[in-house]
Amino acid sequence: MIGKNMTMKQRMERKLTDEFQPQTLEIIDESEDHRGHGGYREGGETHFRVVMRAATLAGKSRVAQQRAVMSCVKAEMEERVHALALDISA
Repeated sequence: MIGKNMTMKQRMERKLTDEFQPQTLEIIDESEDHRGHGGYREGGETHFRVVMRAATLAGKSRVAQQRAVMSCVKAEMEERVHALALDISA
């Protein structure tokens, strides 16, 4: 269950793990690198990089893979996350 007391990173990690059962998953908060830029908020949790390898993405085009990931974390994107860089593959 996704709790409100979880960080954005923890929420996305839980959702992506549940949805894709990745072999590897790394979520990097890059918010401080964007201080002063659009979408940055005090406290961070606005800019992330997701590095994920998941066999469940096999057979999908790159665009389909990205859409699947973005759909999975849609609530986080609407709530606080401004940018999500994706490095994903099967």
